[in-house]
Amino acid sequence: MRAKLLLEDGTKMEGRSFGAEGERLGEVVFNTGMTGYQEVLTDPSYCGQIVTMTYPLIGNYGLNRHDIESRRPFVHGFVVREDAEIPSHWRSEQSIGYWLKEYGILGISGIDTRMLTRKIRVYGTMKGILSTKEESWGELAERLGAGSLMRDQVAQVSSRNVHASPGYGPRVILMDFGSKYGLQRELSVRGCDVVVVPWNTTAEEIDRLRPDGILLSNGPGDPKDVPEAIATVGKLLGRYPLFGICLGHQLFALACGADTEKMKFGHRGSNHPVKELATGRTYITSQNHGYAVKADTLDQTPLTMTHVALNDGTCEGLAHKELDAFSVQYHPEAAPGPHDSGYLFDRFVDMLKKKEDAVHA
Repeated sequence: MRAKLLLEDGTKMEGRSFGAEGERLGEVVFNTGMTGYQEVLTDPSYCGQIVTMTYPLIGNYGLNRHDIESRRPFVHGFVVREDAEIPSHWRSEQSIGYWLKEYGILGISGIDTRMLTRKIRVYGTMKGILSTKEESWGELAERLGAGSLMRDQVAQVSSRNVHASPGYGPRVILMDFGSKYGLQRELSVRGCDVVVVPWNTTAEEIDRLRPDGILLSNGPGDPKDVPEAIATVGKLLGRYPLFGICLGHQLFALACGADTEKMKFGHRGSNHPVKELATGRTYITSQNHGYAVKADTLDQTPLTMTHVALNDGTCEGLAHKELDAFSVQYHPEAAPGPHDSGYLFDRFVDMLKKKEDAVHA
């Protein structure tokens, strides 16, 4: 079966359909990872997006039940140069086409992904529509023009209820804006008592759970689309040590008076170099975001920049000058990606333990 991909600038691409049939609209973005496509597909931060993989062969090691990062995929479409119909790996349980079909995700292969990636880099991410229906380009363009990108992604991907991963260490409230399972794993292996709460949980409700610290998770979309969360973060600051990751980093910045902006084409991949300003050390990081904190708005806030992206100079980390609170734009839990930045979870847990020792001193 054939499939079509149409961009809002009029670019037309036709290829082979793999996965589900139908039609989906979304923001067309690209990811530069050579591996980790299963983790990409199940990262809630891609909710509402049609993801293009720049590596030419995808699906060659299949998919399995162990490498998922959320309860289901939230992407609206998947674009590849070539999909491997017969994967080869001892952990493989399904081919990528079968797995996409099972979850109702449209895929298109045979696309010139280099051309598509260059177009996005030059003109920025743009709205697109992916379809397997028998219809003209004109009909497709009409629906693309009438459609709108999602603005409620966080509400779509967040946990609906409070749930816990019991541990013997400090209690961490993980505010779920689209959390990956990797965050819970990193806290659990450090002995934390993890309680996951929905994105719109109030500060008063969090107080009743008696936390030792707060982790603001990753998530999709524009941070300014969740003003309730920004207000909640503002109330929690100073009450508990706080660590923000990706969208959580942006919400932390907004709560402290900084501003954010949409990036031209974002950072999505597992090989982004980031410099830690205090040490001068460079880390290779996993990233997935389309918005960034505006560094020139930090002067009038109690925040200082701690990390910077070496590719484009954007803000990759913040720390509060007076409170136990810090954040990073990238994903220290990897999944997929390098584990260079796992030390940040150690720093957060040490912060919680030091505060607890001070209380009991």
